[in-house]
Amino acid sequence: MANVPYVGCGVLASSCGMDKVTMKALFQEAGLPICKHIWFLRSHWGNDRRQVMRRTKREIGFPCFVKPANLGSSVGVSKATNDESLIQAIELAASYDRKIIVEEALDAREIECAIIGNDQPRASLPGEYVVHEESARFLDYTEKYASTGHVEFVVPAPLSKAVTARIQKMAINAFQAIDGAGLARVDFFLKRDTKELIINELNTMPGLTEVSGYPKMWKASGMKFAHVLDQLIELAFERHRDKSLTKTSLE
Repeated sequence: MANVPYVGCGVLASSCGMDKVTMKALFQEAGLPICKHIWFLRSHWGNDRRQVMRRTKREIGFPCFVKPANLGSSVGVSKATNDESLIQAIELAASYDRKIIVEEALDAREIECAIIGNDQPRASLPGEYVVHEESARFLDYTEKYASTGHVEFVVPAPLSKAVTARIQKMAINAFQAIDGAGLARVDFFLKRDTKELIINELNTMPGLTEVSGYPKMWKASGMKFAHVLDQLIELAFERHRDKSLTKTSLE
C-alpha cells in the first residue's frame, strides 16, 4: 500500500503459506502429493469432542501430529499416540489457533529445498534434517533451535540425481501454486518404505542467518550468502517494477 519495494511474497502468497489447510488445498489443486489430513475449528472441538475424536481416529488414526494451522517453528505441535495424548494435543493446538489440523505420522526422511526468483524461480540442491537415533523426539521447537546435538542438517542431501530433480521440480510447482515471489523453503517427506515423495509445507520467509538452512542450500548450489541477499533485493525491485505496470485507477 505504501508503494515501497519489499523482499518476499505478497499478501496472498504469504497468507496461503501461513495457513497449512489452505496451503495443502492449493498443493492438491496443483497435483502435488500431500499427506493424509483433516482439519476442524476450535469451536467444533468445544461443541462436540466425541465427534472430532471419532473422525480423527477413523480418518487419520494413531500415531498422528496435531498442529495449529497458522503457526511455524513447530510451536503448538504434538504427536498423539492414544486418546489421552490426542486430547492434550488438540487442547494445546487450540490454545494457539482457531483452526487445527491433524496429519498422519510418516516414517520418512525430512528434505528441504530452497527457492529464489519471481516469475521464473530456481531451486537449490536439497538439504536433509537428520535426527540421530539417540533422540526419540520429533523435530520440535527445542530440537530445531536449542542446539541439542540430536539434529544435523546435511546439504546436499544424499539423494540420487533423479530424486533431486523431482524435488526441485515439485518445489518450484509448490512456489508457483501459491503465487510466490522472492524466496521460499519447501519441505518434503521421503517415505522410507515406498520412497514416495510428499510435500509437507512451504515457508514463505525462511531463516536468513548464515547458519540457517536456506543460505546453506544455496551455498551448496554455488551461491554465496552475500549474493543471495543481493538477488533477493533485486527481485524485490523487479516485482515492484512489474506491479507498477498494473492500472489502479480508471482515470
